[in-house]
Amino acid sequence: MVRRKLTALALLLGIAAGIAQAQPLPEKGADIHEGVASCATSVCHGKVSADPESNVWLNEYRIWLRQDYHSRAYRTLQTAQSGAIADKLGLPSAQGAKICLDCHADNVPAEARGRRFQISDGVGCEACHGGGGRWLESHAEATTSHADNLAKGMYPTEDPMARARLCLSCHLGTKDKFATHEIMGAGHPRLSFELETFTVNQPAHYEADADYRERKPYIASVNMWLAGLAVTGMHTLELLQEEWFTQQSLVPELSFFQCHACHHPMDDLRWSSEPDRLPPGAVRLNDASLVLLLAVLETLSPDDVAGLRADLNALHQASQQSRERVVSAARALHARLEPLVERLSKGSYGPEQQRQLRRELLAQSAAERFRHFTAAEQAFLAVETLSLSLGDAERLKSGLDALYGSVEDENRFVPQQFAVLARQLMGAL
Repeated sequence: MVRRKLTALALLLGIAAGIAQAQPLPEKGADIHEGVASCATSVCHGKVSADPESNVWLNEYRIWLRQDYHSRAYRTLQTAQSGAIADKLGLPSAQGAKICLDCHADNVPAEARGRRFQISDGVGCEACHGGGGRWLESHAEATTSHADNLAKGMYPTEDPMARARLCLSCHLGTKDKFATHEIMGAGHPRLSFELETFTVNQPAHYEADADYRERKPYIASVNMWLAGLAVTGMHTLELLQEEWFTQQSLVPELSFFQCHACHHPMDDLRWSSEPDRLPPGAVRLNDASLVLLLAVLETLSPDDVAGLRADLNALHQASQQSRERVVSAARALHARLEPLVERLSKGSYGPEQQRQLRRELLAQSAAERFRHFTAAEQAFLAVETLSLSLGDAERLKSGLDALYGSVEDENRFVPQQFAVLARQLMGAL
């Protein structure tokens, strides 16, 4: 019986993955975006509270409107800070600029906007679930399956790799939209992202109960974390091959590099020799997701580590030579990583394997393998996710809180302190 259940789940995941690969991101789909008002009535998803008689809550619109930061994304563009950023970039306004609207709203072309669509709604339902032009009416019918909705253009957010691609399209960027160093220099915050943490921190508008699991595959938190980590690494390597990095100029696109390699006091000397053998003063590519992946593979697939590490070191060396060599090295690392990504996100990880993963991450943290803030930040989030999944986060609360405190403020990050606290947390396991 257990094997049968696992086989059925694998089949569902395989179907979803196939659809995810074929399905364009919601912003690129051909379907009409009808607008959040089309979902907001009390007979749809706008009830005051959850409906106990329904297999979905039916108050999802109100949760989004009252609690979800995505609903405030457009309003952020109307703040004084956004106005100052727009002014420094020479834009008439933030709320009218495509480079801002592409991530702060569901900025689909005019021909894809339905009668009730409002750009001021921000990142609404269809920005994630896809344009509802073909499925809006039929998806509420009792005979309609989730597969029917997907076939009509609904985006498969229940698939971890598809969800990661969707979230990263704004929280990292695509070939069409990207938070450049110029934008950040004008005042935009540094982008950081971790799929499972961001998923959990968003107000839930569904429950993965028995009924949900009949309709969609349930994704464990460890799988969501691994999918996010792997897709972030892949997506970064893809962006390194795009015009954002390859365009010819005196200085490369600096947002691909470690922010904190430059943004720290001059008397805070942080360089130490690393496997890539970059010299003192070299500005490193931001490899946080990739070095975390290497740590994961030490446990899950140790035979793949040496090749991936060699390719990552080659990428860093290429970054000191030419854009052409970066593109070549990124392509080679991408090709080596690609077969592992789906395997990582679709694997089954029991408690002992999760403990091994956590021990390895903490051991590498204690050995100062995550000296750069972005990697330390990701390492903490991974350790916390694994602790929550294992059910011992409360027992380890003081140690987790201390480790979090060391990465809470990027301007106060001290690699040696992070290592010491990781070592102390290891002792409490």
